[in-house]
Formats: sequence, C-alpha cells, structure tokens
Amino acid sequence: MAFFTHQVIRGISSSAVRNAAIKHVTIIGGGQMGAGIAQVAATTGHSVVLVDTNEEILKKSAKGIEGSLKRVVKKKFADKPDAGAEFIAKVMANVSISTDAASVVGSTDLVLEAIVENLKIKQGLFGALDKVAAAHTIFASNTSSLPITDIASSTSRLDRFGGLHFFNPVPMMKLVEVIGTSATSQETFDSLLAFSKALGKTPVSCKDTPGFIVNRLLVPYMMEAIRLHERGHGSKEDIDIAMKLGAGYPMGPFELLDYVGLDTAKFIMDGWVEKDPDNPLMQPSEMLNKLVAEGKFGKKTGEGFYKYK
Repeated sequence: MAFFTHQVIRGISSSAVRNAAIKHVTIIGGGQMGAGIAQVAATTGHSVVLVDTNEEILKKSAKGIEGSLKRVVKKKFADKPDAGAEFIAKVMANVSISTDAASVVGSTDLVLEAIVENLKIKQGLFGALDKVAAAHTIFASNTSSLPITDIASSTSRLDRFGGLHFFNPVPMMKLVEVIGTSATSQETFDSLLAFSKALGKTPVSCKDTPGFIVNRLLVPYMMEAIRLHERGHGSKEDIDIAMKLGAGYPMGPFELLDYVGLDTAKFIMDGWVEKDPDNPLMQPSEMLNKLVAEGKFGKKTGEGFYKYK
C-alpha cells in the first residue's frame, strides 16, 4: 500500500510541475560537447551543474568555458572591459561542478547526458539516476546515433525521456534536434522545445529514427563520397572541391569526415548496418574500416583521409 501511495503521489507531483520551465540543469559529461552545452545554458541564465567522474576533466572544462567566454567578450565588449569582466563572472557563477551525479539530481529539472556513445553505459547511468532524481525531472540524451527508446528503457520515466542533439561547437551552432519517442509525453516534448529556444537555439522536431534528421541525411552522403572514391570515380580532393564550389558546402565530405572523426562515422554506420543490413545506403566501407583500424581517425589523431601537422 505504501508503494502504491508513493507511486500515486509521484505521479501527481510529476503532473503538477511538468510544465514548469527548465531552470536547473545537470549535464553529465565534461567533454567538449558537455562543456559547450553548459556554457550556453549558463549564459542564458540557467543554473548548471557539470558532472564527470574525473575532477581534472571538470577543471579543464571550467577553464575551457571561461576561455570561450573571454573570446566572446573580445568581440562584444571590446571597448567595455569592466562590462566584459562582469559578464564572465555572472556566467561562471551559474556553473558548478561535481563528480557525484547522484548527489546533485535530486532537485534538477533536466538531466542531459553527453557521454561516450555506448548504449550499456548510457543505460547504466540513467538507470542509476532514475532511482534518485526528482519525480518531475526530465531525462535527455545528446546521442547522435543511438535510439532514445533503447536508452530510456533502463528507467521508469519513459514519458519524461527524450533526446536533445546539439551540434559542435555548441556555442556557435544554432540547431538542436529534439527527439521524442512513442512514450515521450507532449508535456515533456514541449518542455524540451522551450528549453532549446531559451538557449537561443532553433529546435527541429524529430522522431526516434536512425540518425534523426541531420545525420540520417549527412552520414549516407559522406559514405557515398567514400564509395565514389573507392570506385576510382574521383579523387578525395576533387570530390571535396566539387561539393564546396558546386553545392556551396563549407567543407567537402572528406574534410568533414576528418573533422567529425572516422571512428565516430564508423561507429554510426556499424550500428545502422546491424539494424538495417539490407539498406544500400547503410553499407560499410573497406577504406573507412582500414583507416580506423590503423588508428587514423582524422584531425584529432593527425591523420585521416588527409594528414594534419
């Protein structure tokens, strides 16, 4: 009976506050993406806790956020140094760090995960936090390739679970893909849309399908560029030039692959092939697999399709 009463109270309290604006945000993952989201959220007046298991990573993240804000100040407050310093101090005051996620999610409005693209790790994280987070708290993943439904399955708040896919670098990129599953409530989805807009971003509504919108179109395009090169129908240099000058893209597909990371591209494709092995757009590439096996992931390792000094 006590359990039943607790569940009823939990449900009532959830309904009562679910439409409230998201003000307190817990971001799990102190890498480039997590830190970027934290910066944008703090800049727009949200209270942010940035969480990672490694305190050194968190210190580096905080330093990186402050450095990024200093670059903003140089442009926006070039002739007002005091105002610029006040701006940085105000934003940084909205950011705190922690190595203990369970201890900080009790009163947060949103838990947003931006950790490694590994389904079991994400499920383990959310499964543990589901037991200690407040009833009204919305959970969201920043995954670019894993099904939100699969990640959410480790929790009991399927109606309060969605996707918020930001793009790198977060402070510069305006788009956020907001993903709803078949179980995501309209209230939750609306809250995630409103939160994205409050960050100054432009949200687009997505279904929980492979790659959502951007990557579902972008990754097959990049893979087809590799296949074109594999067939000997164009050099990587010519293909890149053709797409930049002919389609107006800022980067060619090989330049973009090196920027994104060949390991990331392969990871996405491997997941898609497993789910839809007969789809011709989702077939693996021997050239890509070879480069990844050799540890040539792109710009981050100094070599991918191109070499970087």
